[in-house]
Amino acid sequence: MDQPINLTKALASFDEVYSPRIVTRMNDYDVRIAHVRGEHVWHVHEDTDEFFLVLDGQLDIALRERTVSLGPGDVFVVPKGVEHRPSSSGGSILMFEPSGTVTTGDRHEGEIPAHVHSTAGRELRPPEPPATPTA
Repeated sequence: MDQPINLTKALASFDEVYSPRIVTRMNDYDVRIAHVRGEHVWHVHEDTDEFFLVLDGQLDIALRERTVSLGPGDVFVVPKGVEHRPSSSGGSILMFEPSGTVTTGDRHEGEIPAHVHSTAGRELRPPEPPATPTA
């Protein structure tokens, strides 16, 4: 990825919620963006922390003992081994995760809802090149 990525345009390129797109990679980490709405599943990442930055809207992260509410510009790290369940009335987030980390964790509770994609991230489709005028 040798060109700048505009996050606003990248987010506008897809609609699915809880279906992160990989916007770039740094060392062994993916930088992912996602739309959020509704509840995710209770899950845990046994061997990695999970970094969340709210770009717009809001995100609540339920932990077993409390809920952390985040708004635009807020960051929060869920430590490795801590069960959590994100939920939102709508918004978008940016996450840093080791490449290959599955969105539903190493283990999760219950069935995965249809709106939650259990994935290690999807590649962001490059924007279409501008149309060239024909003579």
